[in-house]
Amino acid sequence: MRVLVVEDDKDISFAICKVLKLNNFYTEAVYDGVEALEYLDYDDYDCVILDIMMPRLDGLSALRKMRQKGDNTPVIILTAKSDVNDKVEGLDSGADDYLSKPFSMKELVARVKALTRRKNTIIKKYEFGNVTLNTSTYEMHTESSCVRLLNKEYQLMEMLIVNSNILLSTDKIMNTIWGYDNESEINVVWVNISSLRKKLIQIGANVTIKAVRGLGYSLEEIND
Repeated sequence: MRVLVVEDDKDISFAICKVLKLNNFYTEAVYDGVEALEYLDYDDYDCVILDIMMPRLDGLSALRKMRQKGDNTPVIILTAKSDVNDKVEGLDSGADDYLSKPFSMKELVARVKALTRRKNTIIKKYEFGNVTLNTSTYEMHTESSCVRLLNKEYQLMEMLIVNSNILLSTDKIMNTIWGYDNESEINVVWVNISSLRKKLIQIGANVTIKAVRGLGYSLEEIND
């Protein structure tokens, strides 16, 4: 599941992203409403965590623009404001949920899970070529064989299959799955790509992860 975190306080943003990743979400972080709208125009997300008080464009204005464009992605508003009128304004602007700062990370994760579960009740699996990725069991299988993926392998495979035939840069993969401030070396991406390639061969997949030197990776069907 993909979550866009829109929070101008980088310490809070980092903490939210870290906790969500520990709960098997992969995240992208932006720091103002203008950037958030650009990301939402470019890509699809299962949930948006949106701060209200931000530079360039505040959260409520960004939310209204989202809804005007017909973007129904679930949104959780975060704000230091606790007045009832502010909560009502947020909900009236199109928010699906609301949390006042300071908030419990455990509660935030629970609410994200509830919203994404509601949005994705039909999405039990992803398919590409003869490969099926089960979102509940972390199993990747073909008609003839099945293998269970590790946490980061699953997140990487989900990212690749959702963006099949699209070239994803190593930096984008690294930042989305491991985070900007993670101490892991960039070669951790290659290590997990290598492992996924072996598992795709193991189950007899007709897809592979292709590399373009210096640019990134894409999931593509194998042409006989």
